[in-house]
Amino acid sequence: MPDLNPEGPAPFFVGLQTFNKFPYAIDAKELKEMEADIAIIGAPFDSGAVIVPGARFGPNAIRAANYFGSPIHSMYHLGMDIQPMKHLKVADFGDANCPPNMVEASMEAIQNKVKEALDAGALPIVLGGDHTIVLPDITAVAEKYGYKNVGALHFDAHADTFPSSYGGSLINHGTPVRRLIENGVIDGKNYIEVGLRGYLPPPSIFGWMKEQGMRWHLMAEIEERGLDAVLEDAINQALDGPEHVFLSIDIDVLDPSYAPGTGGLEPGGFTTMELLRAVRHIVSRIDIVGMDVSEVLPAWDTPGNITAVAANRVVMEAISAIAKKKAGADNE
Repeated sequence: MPDLNPEGPAPFFVGLQTFNKFPYAIDAKELKEMEADIAIIGAPFDSGAVIVPGARFGPNAIRAANYFGSPIHSMYHLGMDIQPMKHLKVADFGDANCPPNMVEASMEAIQNKVKEALDAGALPIVLGGDHTIVLPDITAVAEKYGYKNVGALHFDAHADTFPSSYGGSLINHGTPVRRLIENGVIDGKNYIEVGLRGYLPPPSIFGWMKEQGMRWHLMAEIEERGLDAVLEDAINQALDGPEHVFLSIDIDVLDPSYAPGTGGLEPGGFTTMELLRAVRHIVSRIDIVGMDVSEVLPAWDTPGNITAVAANRVVMEAISAIAKKKAGADNE
């Protein structure tokens, strides 16, 4: 019988499935005691999906979308030449309690969970769930740093600025940006959208967006001007007044060939390489105060779960870029 070494690396499929096998914080007290730099939060909510449900299963799919074994400190980002877990403490802070079909209760639960992470001194990274979650996520961050003192960089195929949806629903994944602006949480001119394309919204909605001073960058602009030029403009626009920036990624910003497991498939989007590059550029360039990744629908994904893997690596790209900056600061 082989000698089993309990101190050796365990494969990813053994033990509690936290995000990439990071340690689990059972409550806010434990999160604070761990002195976590980053808290991974699940938001298993899809009651805001107006067409295709299933994103409530996204957080656990994103958590599991890896082949990393432990010990996690050995993880190494080849491109950035950094072992992120040697410089950061990252904890999985579990899930917000999102009762199905109870939208207001779920929004409150997500907002409170993000607030707990912030109060514990950790940067929140929220795994969705449908993109309605950006409403409580940014609201919680703005409550800490000040209303209209937080800008947003929002990567998405869709603008999410409808006034309401089927039956007059005011809170769903087509409306959160409008609610944030109408509620005074964020100034329209600092809500910057990147990757819009396709056939929604109609001109009337863009008219409202212009009235709020919103700024956006279509995929057509990225094709013409190049990604780096657009990213630099978007960063400067988000920080045109505010001191802080929240990063929001709807996975359908990716072309469906790279992310089939989502509910808003729209051809002509980012490649995975481009999205990782964008996240790396933004997080290396500025200090974000929060992040979410949404709209992963595992039931629609490929057998290899490429959508969930892409979402997982988007998070890891941000974590690695934060670690790279911290390592540089520690060496100064």
